Amino acid sequence: METAFIESPLGITKIVVDENGISEISVLSEGVIGTEIPPQLQECVSQLHEYFTGKRNHFNFKLNPLGTDFQQRVWQELLNIPFGKTMSYLELSKKLGDVKAIRAVASANGRNPLWIVFPCHRVIGTDGSLIGYAGGLWRKKWLLEHESPSKQQSLF
Repeated sequence: METAFIESPLGITKIVVDENGISEISVLSEGVIGTEIPPQLQECVSQLHEYFTGKRNHFNFKLNPLGTDFQQRVWQELLNIPFGKTMSYLELSKKLGDVKAIRAVASANGRNPLWIVFPCHRVIGTDGSLIGYAGGLWRKKWLLEHESPSKQQSLF
């Protein structure tokens, strides 16, 4: 297992890889940025940099998120939310086949181990409000504005 800490516009980003792929990408409020990136993490770091500079809207490095079968289903469904678009927790629950699972879906979103890659920031309240983001709503707002096809003053 290898770990790297890099700078991003939203804080220090922690990236962890094991023999099966990237298992964690998370944002920290504080920490120490590493000076050396392990070879197994260089592609991930490069793609994250491209995302933050507006040159990438999807990721294609090998993933190995650890979670329950249900969490894995939720995270996979997040990949179907197009770049620059949003979906409500209710819509996501419907896509997963159980409108009553909305709280379980929200919980799985909150346990997303691959920040940005599984775009849980694209999931919003039914009324269009920004709700439920483990990294802080200000980060969710930043990410949605960053991905917005038409740059405007503020979405929220």
